[in-house]
Amino acid sequence: MVGTNLQRVARVDEIPETGSLVVTVNGTEIGIFRVGSELVAWRNVCPHFAAPVCKGTVAGTTLPSGVYQYEYGRDGEILQCPWHGWEFDLRTGEHLAVGSRARLRQYSVEIHGDDVYVAAR
Repeated sequence: MVGTNLQRVARVDEIPETGSLVVTVNGTEIGIFRVGSELVAWRNVCPHFAAPVCKGTVAGTTLPSGVYQYEYGRDGEILQCPWHGWEFDLRTGEHLAVGSRARLRQYSVEIHGDDVYVAAR
């Protein structure tokens, strides 16, 4: 049974393997992403300058490493804002900069059959 505050936004097969499907729920743009085997949804607003963050690139990032070493990892788990390159963890919404409190606003996602639902606010 689907809860009353959920809105159907897509079919599962409409969510791209990389990148997002941006939908509108109650006038708010929300990006839905695949991260591994799960779906996550984030408000399409970067906390830095209100950029359409969900239209950014999904990639990986450089991992903590030694001086003059650049180790790439977490491919497909990082969202890069299209305006200023801020990086966010797609699983948690946290901004990757050390000490930053910025984060994306999350929406609950449910899958019922082949349909994707997002909790409306």
